[in-house]
Amino acid sequence: MATNSEIIQEFVEAWSSLDVKKLIEYFTEDGCYHNMPTEPVRGKENVEILISNFLASWTEAQWDILNISEAGNVVFCERLDRTKTTAGDVDLPCVGVFEMQDGKIKEWRDYFDMGTFVSAMG
Repeated sequence: MATNSEIIQEFVEAWSSLDVKKLIEYFTEDGCYHNMPTEPVRGKENVEILISNFLASWTEAQWDILNISEAGNVVFCERLDRTKTTAGDVDLPCVGVFEMQDGKIKEWRDYFDMGTFVSAMG
């Protein structure tokens, strides 16, 4: 069985597929995705809608893991998310904190500078 860090490494790599069905399978049914500058999105169906909305304008994604560590059921993943969209391109440094349950993401909190994202999107 894969470690929690290995699962998150796979999840980060899966973003390059731009495939919402593939990405959503990493979450528990009651999973939560929280971009810290915004409100949390709870429930697998709602997380799927949010990811679909992101991907609607994305043309390419290459997320690089800079550092990853796990302690118990928590994985810390520092990344550089390089994303190309129809609105602009952004290289977004961020840190994701993932709480895992039975090999799935129960809680995902992403910390990043919203100003960097907004500036890139013009």
